[in-house]
Formats: sequence, C-alpha cells, structure tokens
Amino acid sequence: MTTLKYLAGYSPTLTNQVQNLIDNGKLTEVLLKTYPVPHDIRTDKALYAYTVGMKNQFLRQSNPLSKVVYDDKIDVLHQALGLHTFVSRAQGNNLKSKNEIRIGSIFKTASPGFLKMIVVHELAHLREKQHNKAFYKLCEHMEPEYHRLEFDFRLYLTHLDLVGKLY
Repeated sequence: MTTLKYLAGYSPTLTNQVQNLIDNGKLTEVLLKTYPVPHDIRTDKALYAYTVGMKNQFLRQSNPLSKVVYDDKIDVLHQALGLHTFVSRAQGNNLKSKNEIRIGSIFKTASPGFLKMIVVHELAHLREKQHNKAFYKLCEHMEPEYHRLEFDFRLYLTHLDLVGKLY
C-alpha cells in the first residue's frame, strides 16, 4: 500500500479508488486521458503575459503585477507550489508597492489546466490573503473547475513521486 501524502485530507473511499489505479498501473493512463499534452508557456515572459491576461480579465481593479516568474526554489517539499508577495516601501514621500507571483518550476511541464489552477490561486491572493471561503469562491469565479483541477494536480504529484514525469 502506497502512502498517498498528497491526498491525506480526502475520504478513504476516494483514496482507495486512487490506490486501485496505482495498484493496477492505470494512474498514468487516467491522467493522460484527461490531460494529454503539456502547455507551451515555458518562459518567464510568456508566463507574465498569461498571468496578466487572466488578471485583466477577472481582477482589473487589483494592483498591477510587477513580476511573474517560474522559480526553481519553490517545491512541494517546502509546502508551496507558488508564492504571492506584496512589498511596500517608502521612497521619500511616495509609497511604492509591488506584487510578485512566483510559480514552482514543476508547472513548466504540466498541463494547461494545472498551470491555470496555480495562476488562479496566486491571483486570488491579490484580493484574499487567507485560504478562506471568499478566497475559494474567487478561485471558482476565475476557474469553475478549480477544485477538480486541484484534486487532479494532487494525482499528478502522486504520479511524479511513484512513476516519474508524465510528459
């Protein structure tokens, strides 16, 4: 029996179904059926354009983003897949602020849905700092399939641990 660390909070019924997929060697097949190809947003410049496009579509009133990058230092081991930082500093009489989003490099070769899920998650932090009901409601507003994508991404992480790369 495999430890399903990325699915720890889910019901035994659901984790047993996942365990059956793993035991029967079907996890790769299920993931590839739903997510057949990786996205093509490989550079920080393309990631910035993609993220700003989503921000402008859903959060026009929020402060602008100064930086969006893939970050090799962010990984699952450190309990993070992406980071949103807000920095304010005074320069003379002016208050300068900037919003930065860092996305874990694991998303460079993930499916388009998984990249969208993490970008939506980090953009939601522009409005809601905590992971509360309002935060997840905003995530669902930007991506109605947010919770399914988050669960499937946990399956993808499990696949990476047990089998290796999907693409």
